[in-house]
Amino acid sequence: MTDIAMLPASWRGVLGEELQKPYFKELTEFVEEERAKGPVFPPRDEVFAALEATPFDRVKVLVLGQDPYHGEGQGHGLCFSVRPGVKTPPSLRNIYKELKEELGHPVPDNGYLMPWAQQGVLLLNAVLTVRSGEANSHKGKGWEKFTDAVIRAVAERPDPAVFVLWGNYAQKKLPLIDTERHVVVKGAHPSPLSAKKFFGSRPFTQIDEAVAAQGHESIDWRIPDLG
Repeated sequence: MTDIAMLPASWRGVLGEELQKPYFKELTEFVEEERAKGPVFPPRDEVFAALEATPFDRVKVLVLGQDPYHGEGQGHGLCFSVRPGVKTPPSLRNIYKELKEELGHPVPDNGYLMPWAQQGVLLLNAVLTVRSGEANSHKGKGWEKFTDAVIRAVAERPDPAVFVLWGNYAQKKLPLIDTERHVVVKGAHPSPLSAKKFFGSRPFTQIDEAVAAQGHESIDWRIPDLG
């Protein structure tokens, strides 16, 4: 049993078969080899943190990121989120800025998005591990097949959800989603490179309206200060 096979119970029924596939065995071996050579983020026990924090039957919103933060102590398995005490990264600062402009929520003193995850916002990266200091270093090694299966599993549920696809990379996943049943919120990526287009796109209003229309309890987007 490797770290990658530590799948949270609520997801085993829909993703268990993925773990038996040849690509997943190769992926497991690759990540283990990488860990033997040097630091890989997030740590073993947080590779599936997003799935752990947001059980399969509780997903209201799926936000898709690209790969984990690659700095020491940053990534902890939820896209865009960092641990308490770690400086808020630029993309998340821009998300907070839009949230304040759009809904009036104050900008918190931290980048720890666990309160969103616990309310049904699945903060999923397309790639779940990364070599220290090297963005996209685990891209194309198999994680994308696995996270595509996660997206498909949510998309195939009877219960509708909202898919948030920021940027061209995320929007390539559109074919996996039945847009007749689910709502897709698309827009520019919040990174500093495309933030001008992201600001004013009002994604949270769109998400809130869709969540309400789907009959789900609304999401409180405020992140408490940890001071």
